[in-house]
Amino acid sequence: MNWFDRAIGAVSRKISRLTGGLSQDLQAETGGGEAFPGIKELAREAAAEGAVLLRNDGVLPLRAGQTVAVFGRGQIDYFYVGYGSGGDVRAPYRISPLDGLRAQGIVVDEALAARYRDLVAKSPAQHGFWGHWPYSHPEFRLSDDEVHAAADRNEVALILIGRAAGEDRENKLSEGSYYLTEAERFLLRQVSNAFTKTVVLLNIGNPIDFSRIEDPSLRLSAVMIVWQGGMESGNALADLITGKVSPSGRLPDTVARRYSDYPSAESFGNRKFNEYREDVYVGYRYFETFAKDDVLYPFGYGLSYTAFTRSAARLRPASDTAFDLDVTVTNVGSRDGKDVVALYFRPPQTELPSPERILCAFQKTELLKPGSEQTVTLTVDLSDFAAFDDKSTDWVTEEGDYQLYLGGDVRSAEPVGAFRVEQTFRRPALSVAPLSKPFPRLTRDKDGSPRYEPSPITPVDLRRRILDNLPVAASPSDPVHTVDDVRAGRVTLKEFVSELSLDQLEAITRGDYTMNSPLGAPGNAGVLCGVLPSLRQKGVPPVTTTDGPSGIRLATSCSLLPIGILLASTWNPRLVQSLYGVLGAEMKAKGSDVLLAPGLNLHRNPLCGRNFEYFSEDPFLSGKLAAAVIRGIQSQGVAACPKHFACNNQETNREHNDSRLSQRALRELYLKGFEIAVKEGKPLYLMTSYNKINGVWGHYHYDLVTTVLRGEWGFDGTVITDWWMRKACSPEFPALRDNAYRVRAGVDVLMPGGKRSGVRRPDGTLLKGYGTEDGITLGELQQTAERVIATALRLYADASDKGASNPHNAPAEKS
Repeated sequence: MNWFDRAIGAVSRKISRLTGGLSQDLQAETGGGEAFPGIKELAREAAAEGAVLLRNDGVLPLRAGQTVAVFGRGQIDYFYVGYGSGGDVRAPYRISPLDGLRAQGIVVDEALAARYRDLVAKSPAQHGFWGHWPYSHPEFRLSDDEVHAAADRNEVALILIGRAAGEDRENKLSEGSYYLTEAERFLLRQVSNAFTKTVVLLNIGNPIDFSRIEDPSLRLSAVMIVWQGGMESGNALADLITGKVSPSGRLPDTVARRYSDYPSAESFGNRKFNEYREDVYVGYRYFETFAKDDVLYPFGYGLSYTAFTRSAARLRPASDTAFDLDVTVTNVGSRDGKDVVALYFRPPQTELPSPERILCAFQKTELLKPGSEQTVTLTVDLSDFAAFDDKSTDWVTEEGDYQLYLGGDVRSAEPVGAFRVEQTFRRPALSVAPLSKPFPRLTRDKDGSPRYEPSPITPVDLRRRILDNLPVAASPSDPVHTVDDVRAGRVTLKEFVSELSLDQLEAITRGDYTMNSPLGAPGNAGVLCGVLPSLRQKGVPPVTTTDGPSGIRLATSCSLLPIGILLASTWNPRLVQSLYGVLGAEMKAKGSDVLLAPGLNLHRNPLCGRNFEYFSEDPFLSGKLAAAVIRGIQSQGVAACPKHFACNNQETNREHNDSRLSQRALRELYLKGFEIAVKEGKPLYLMTSYNKINGVWGHYHYDLVTTVLRGEWGFDGTVITDWWMRKACSPEFPALRDNAYRVRAGVDVLMPGGKRSGVRRPDGTLLKGYGTEDGITLGELQQTAERVIATALRLYADASDKGASNPHNAPAEKS
């Protein structure tokens, strides 16, 4: 090991200590042992079902006994997950591509495999450290003689190309990240010239530049995106290659011909702010409206080894405001398979210019045998067709004809009928998170051509709004009751909270200061709620959080699941809910009360480093998948915590960057997925974002947290910050700084609770202005404590469930 490697290792170890023991080699480190019961099969099924077959000239599937030459160092240095807190899981094992293929009876060219092992041993992958992980590993060059000799020995070539990015690690417009390297391009040409059958497998966390892969001069037989499938990656890959599973994944994002074709290309990456000038025209909503020719693979695209037909019946009423569409899917091919049925609509474009297509319903079939059929029912509510008028701040369902399109991908979806709304309906909403100054936003003229208009500004008297909704304090009373009295109905939670001291109320608004808190399982992200001995003596339980979403980040061995974009590619909420139901059971068994997942930010741009954690460019698909994750986790008596609320669509300078966007884009796109997740999944917790939204940091955003999340959507759980927060003073209430500003916004808990320096004491900002004009009030402190304790008690169903029996509920010290 040279001096540079030693230095990097030292830095990595230091960062690991500061971040609670985060491992650096996320792709190789394992915790050993067996998988949690019942999860291995579901993880393998999901990893296979999310793969997307882009091209196949009949070479796939392979048959058992076929000889295969596997090219690319990805056969060894495979990316099982992306980087950062969302992927740092000590998996019990990781199945490599070669081991998966061998187990399925594929005859792997062992001489070639040994050659790659030797090359990797001489030039091992460098795994970097926090925020400096590799996007890819340098590909090796083989001689033409070696490649031709492999072609003489084998029928088929598989080429593995890998990419990764992550938290604090944005993809770059450079070779080895978004673009293929010269060595990778050479390998594609070299192998495809030597073999008559060449299959490319893309082991990636987000779409990359496909132009070289689609080069017609290359003789590629098949291309499949296998994403990053977690610990069962190799088995799932082999299931697909051998035809044990027919591909049924569909793209959750549009793949453009060039990066410059994406509507956010010019603004993404700005360190200070991002102006969302594309407005509501993100992903397929942009391409299907303005730039169809710029699409390489449309949203929802994916091939199968079999074929399906879809026939739709007439629309029928489901309720006064909803309708059903029955669709019969028939497998007319020769192999078992699943199909995706998606319904899109086109608004009438009478008042509000809108995208040409919008997803409004979808369903995945069961596994259909050749000749069999299934009728699925798609249900759509009229509210799903509403657009937001940010000039009047109304939700508007316009008068006119709504055309419906049925299919798999958005481009091939065909008209299946229409319905008419006889008059325009308006549902008033409050102006929230207004822009401070306008910028040009994309819209469309009546002839459909693009144009720009100034983003509207609708001012808000936020101070008045907050003052009109300040809670009234309960009179303090003597501390004589415990949580058991609340459970027994002898006292209300409000009465119990009125007995808490200011120090106890302050402690409930923050975590136990550090990551890897001694109050929780080793390796935890932080602990909240019962963080003082005096609180625990009263029966207020400590609540342990752990990072996610691709598993549980603890010091012990835990399951490593497929990444978010892969799960979205399944288009199968039922499967995802089942998978996360078993993960919820694993959480409970291993000491995690709250998984910091799912990630719900949109794929506004393909370069975002955390796109692997998030689901899609579409908020409807994202919200449905997120609700499935939440339902699965919370079915086991533990909790989910969707994140990052909201508009955290860039990692570059994420703690300072300002996402600037219209209220229409905010409500129709960037809040919509959260709204679906909250209303359908009913999470107990929710995490704010690091970034600003129209000038206000997420952890100080009263309008998003109190006006929308709690007031409009009915969220009744606990809101926490992302880990640490930026210091700031409230513009509306100068007496409020930092934690007082945060609590007034409705953000209940600062996580992990202390300063970055690790000082284990409050910073004093919460109570500094207490009792003064415009300072934090007793009513706000009590309201926060009620929410935090109420949420915890929903986790701790009775006193024997981790409560009084919890080893951390030691005799109280003076607090």
